[in-house]
Amino acid sequence: MSPANKKDQNRLEIIESRGQALNRLAQDDGRQSEIVDDREADELLVGPDSEQVPVLSVVMPTLNEEEGVSECITRAKEAITELGVTAEIILSDSSTDRTPEIGRELGAIIYEPDQSGYGYAYRYAFERARGDFIVMGDADTTYDFEQIPRLLAHLRDEDADMVMGSRLEGEIKPGAMPSLHQYIGNPLLTKFLNTFYGAGVSDAHSGFRIFTREAFETMELESTGMEFASEMIMEAGAKDLEIVETPIVYHEREGEETLESFKDGWRHVQFMLVNAPGYLFSVPGLLLTLVGISVMGTAYTGASINGVTLGIHSMIAGSLLAIVGYQVSSLGVFATVTSDPIQKPDDPITEFVTGSLSLERGATAGLAVFGVGGVYAAALVLQWVTNGFGTLEFTMGALIAFTAIVIGLQTVFSSFFLSAINR
Repeated sequence: MSPANKKDQNRLEIIESRGQALNRLAQDDGRQSEIVDDREADELLVGPDSEQVPVLSVVMPTLNEEEGVSECITRAKEAITELGVTAEIILSDSSTDRTPEIGRELGAIIYEPDQSGYGYAYRYAFERARGDFIVMGDADTTYDFEQIPRLLAHLRDEDADMVMGSRLEGEIKPGAMPSLHQYIGNPLLTKFLNTFYGAGVSDAHSGFRIFTREAFETMELESTGMEFASEMIMEAGAKDLEIVETPIVYHEREGEETLESFKDGWRHVQFMLVNAPGYLFSVPGLLLTLVGISVMGTAYTGASINGVTLGIHSMIAGSLLAIVGYQVSSLGVFATVTSDPIQKPDDPITEFVTGSLSLERGATAGLAVFGVGGVYAAALVLQWVTNGFGTLEFTMGALIAFTAIVIGLQTVFSSFFLSAINR
């Protein structure tokens, strides 16, 4: 099956599974609607060992959130009462304060991750959540969990795999978000994601989201830190999942801030770049190579640009650009082969190299380029010996030959390296 057909088949399976979950939601909602007025939310909550499988799982990562967790759980329970469906509220907790005790008193399930990290806390809980639909949000009162029914309605009505609450398209209460985050950090990181991964969202780092279990299993999430929010969008875009947004109100948090603006922002950028080697390596490398070759060609032919003629020093600069560009492009190929990035390069050169280039072909091509430069270099050596080892004029032709020798050797050894790591 071709990659395109396989992707279409996976998409059909996701849509079918999502339809089954939505049918279960409708059936459960219908059964509960007649009696929901007489039942408290606690009666709709199920425990981890219950034979009754919940329709909805509400997951909150908690690290010393005793000041806000009670309000968040209470609001989530009000949403569950409104929906009238069986549910579970999960705290993925690494606290040293009373957060877990408060959670248990209010009917939440407490899981203690065996590793640290914001992303790992979510993954640990998601893997244990049993609902067909999973809600995620911070337990610091910044997100209003009473809005869960509205997000769920969007997911159902718009046939989506994930619904995100957009703070930037909604309302940000005074003091809820630093100006640096609101006007620079979040818009810039969102721009990165939209450019590199085609996310098409307005607030990529909103932490209030609802998605289907099938979407979670499709995304194959691996990160452990704050970049987890970015990874979800990156994976969803790469796996062709349908993401929709709805405006939300972002409130001021209760408790101490745990986000480190510059450190966590850099982790997001680093994660996005490393998982998009086409943008990090292939595109810059190709541009450098083309500019270098253009400069060398212009200098060699003596063509003038606006009356300016390039000389030997421009030729040297062009050679360096071409060599560096070729090496950077090679790193894009290496990263694609070794790291299985989320967003694989789709430029024709990288696709050709990773898809069809073998050790024999690469080494042969490298030797051919090396040979062309080597013949010219051998002629120069012969001329040098014939002239009694006297000084030879450094020509543009010689520089082209030496450039070919370097690129040829790079190609040969890169081919062996690719063969070694791709066995």
